[in-house]
Amino acid sequence: MTRLTQVLFAAVVVALGGAASAQENQGTAEQRAACTPDAFRLCSAYIPDPSGVEACLRQRKSDLSAACKAVFDHATTGLAKGR
Repeated sequence: MTRLTQVLFAAVVVALGGAASAQENQGTAEQRAACTPDAFRLCSAYIPDPSGVEACLRQRKSDLSAACKAVFDHATTGLAKGR
């Protein structure tokens, strides 16, 4: 794994966690696999800033792959259910 891939991987892991606890910040391997290509493709300018990557992915939601869009939809639905 190249250094850039490792940095992006870490950024996506943190971004997927949002406001969740530290352990939940890691996301699942499936979530990381779903969004890493989109982060490279759409939001590479924000790497290694995790909050920047997350904001970019959320802003570009209509451009996300179906798999990554599902990750963000699930995260949003999970937060709404917790309220």
